[in-house]
Formats: sequence, structure tokens, C-alpha cells
Amino acid sequence: MRNFLLLLLLVFGFQTVSAQITGKWKTIDDETGEPKSIVSIYEKDGEYYGKVVEILNEDRKNAKCKECDEDDPRYMKPVQGMEIIKGMEKNEDGEYEDGTILDPENGSVYRCKIWREGKTLKVRGYLAFLYRTQTWYPVN
Repeated sequence: MRNFLLLLLLVFGFQTVSAQITGKWKTIDDETGEPKSIVSIYEKDGEYYGKVVEILNEDRKNAKCKECDEDDPRYMKPVQGMEIIKGMEKNEDGEYEDGTILDPENGSVYRCKIWREGKTLKVRGYLAFLYRTQTWYPVN
């Protein structure tokens, strides 16, 4: 019985850890398939946020959010160091939702949903009933 409880604890503990979205993730450009940036996802006051900590394309290292809404505090700010994911909350299914994600290239802010699929992270941005899902990869 003791071994069974230990095994159950280990399995449950592994599932809890595997569902975490915190850490560093490599984003991939939808059009070119090339690595685009490293985003660090962290928890603050029970919500989850994501910040661009590195831009991988040398030509875009100094990119600014020129297309952001002028009322957005991120307007004309450097993308590297920018908080692009805000206010995500974990639901009972282990998915994260009710937050937003910014696409700094077009300045659009979308409703967002994030979940783990194996070792990868699925990040979906919604605009009305339309959506786009990206796969992000863990950075060691």
C-alpha cells in the first residue's frame, strides 16, 4: 500500500509539473518557420505574464512596436523586454485563459489561451471567432 501511494504521488506530481507554463519558450515565425524570439512566462499575483527576453533575428534586435495603438503604453517601445502576454489565469482544466497577447508586428491585442501539449506550449490568439495557434518550444 505504501508503494502504491508513493507511485500515485510521483505520477500526480509529474502531471502537475508538466502542466506548468512558466519558464522560457522559443517562438517560431509562422511564415518562415525560423526561430523568432525567446519569451519568459512568469507568475505574478496569481496571474501569468510573458515578456520577450530575446529577439533571435539580428535584423530585428532593435524593433519597436510601431503598429501598437498610440494609447497603449507599449507604443514605440522596444519589443525586446516588452510584456506581450498579460493576465492569464489557470482554469480547472489546467489551461490558461482570460488574458491577452500582443502581436508586436501588427500591434493587435488578442484574447489568449495557453496550454501544454507534451513538452510544447500551444498559444492561441482569438479575434472574435477567428483564431491562430502557435507552438512554442522549451528553452533549457
